[in-house]
Amino acid sequence: MSQPPAIRVQDLGKVYRLGASTTTLAATATSLVRRLVGRRDEDDLLFDDNEFWALRDVTLDVLPGEVVGVVGRNGAGKSTLLKILSRITPPSTGRVEMRGDLSSLLEVGTGFHPELSGRENVFLSGAILGMRRREVTQRFDDIVAFAGVERFIDTPVKRYSSGMYVRLAFAVAAHLETDILLVDEVLAVGDDEFQRRCLGKMRDVVGQGRTVVFVSHNLAAVERLCPRSLWIEGGSLEADGPTGEVIAAYLRRVGSKQTGGVAAIAGDVERIGGEEAQFSEVALTDRGGAPLEQVALGQPFSVELTFDLRVATDDGVLEVGISSPEHGRVATVQNIDGARPALVLDPGRHRVRVEIDATLLPGEYSIDVGLHRRTGLTLDWVERVLTFTALNVAETGDDRWPWNHVRGALRPDSRWALLSARDATASRS
Repeated sequence: MSQPPAIRVQDLGKVYRLGASTTTLAATATSLVRRLVGRRDEDDLLFDDNEFWALRDVTLDVLPGEVVGVVGRNGAGKSTLLKILSRITPPSTGRVEMRGDLSSLLEVGTGFHPELSGRENVFLSGAILGMRRREVTQRFDDIVAFAGVERFIDTPVKRYSSGMYVRLAFAVAAHLETDILLVDEVLAVGDDEFQRRCLGKMRDVVGQGRTVVFVSHNLAAVERLCPRSLWIEGGSLEADGPTGEVIAAYLRRVGSKQTGGVAAIAGDVERIGGEEAQFSEVALTDRGGAPLEQVALGQPFSVELTFDLRVATDDGVLEVGISSPEHGRVATVQNIDGARPALVLDPGRHRVRVEIDATLLPGEYSIDVGLHRRTGLTLDWVERVLTFTALNVAETGDDRWPWNHVRGALRPDSRWALLSARDATASRS
């Protein structure tokens, strides 16, 4: 007998009325009754042109223990879906069935009472989730330690910074062991260290067999955590399937536009940050500056980054990542590698080239680009901005790699020496 789903969504819709004037409770009730019996009055007709469907006709099941990612552009309906699942807002059409206890982290400020201390909010959240005080007490020290707010745990949370607030909120949601966990954009807030800790905790949660729905613009994190993903586009379920296939289809629709080895990055592409800086173009080139769509085995190559900076910075860190579908991130370079200084940049357009010495084994690769402050704050981050192929033969000479024997993604420089058995034994004694 098949296991019933932990989450069942059927024909789900959420409509908002734009520019609607306030009305009385009696008038609203009358309108609702008329809709239920199939009649419509003049006020209903006036609303038709001002309706905005944040979600429409969404149907899906999530099985117990399944980890599902949700991707989509800003305003696509991802957060609306999680708010309905969290029972924060009711649906306009359709129904939702949840089996099991639920905890959620949707946005900074959701679920905490600003006048209460961090300690009081931890216990309040546990009580709302139906947990006994003893259960919350058992996990309290771990929650506070993860959030890093020991000194401020008895301070009203209205005095917390946004980073402290979200760290504590995430710690509560992740440590209180409910059956279902809903997470929305927790990785968009906080520094690199916090984001790494969040990912680590999310892996722990996944390993515990809990049901997780994870919304994020960090597509790499979605790929690492979620075998299955949903793509929400314009309020509708555009795709539902293996995460790699869903993200690839999504990026073909909304990603950068590549011509040859040059990718133009529009302002509305999927990105993290983008308020203080934006990448506009990325190019893969040979050492002479000519664009490349393919890199020969062992061929030196460069990446050129063009970006606009709206604020001055004296601690800029540019990052270029190389990833493959099979292996994930295989190489990362930053301008501060080798204890080099951070960039000092004035507002305006900048163009930077980095020469990368790496022999890529045959396969398909993509480039991620980021601009951060040295503190870890991300100014702009765009994944898979450009794709290219690494070939199995060198530009010249006999160097080659058989396609059917490729294991790994990088061939580092190496030095080999033939040792006799006697030399090898002596060297280890």
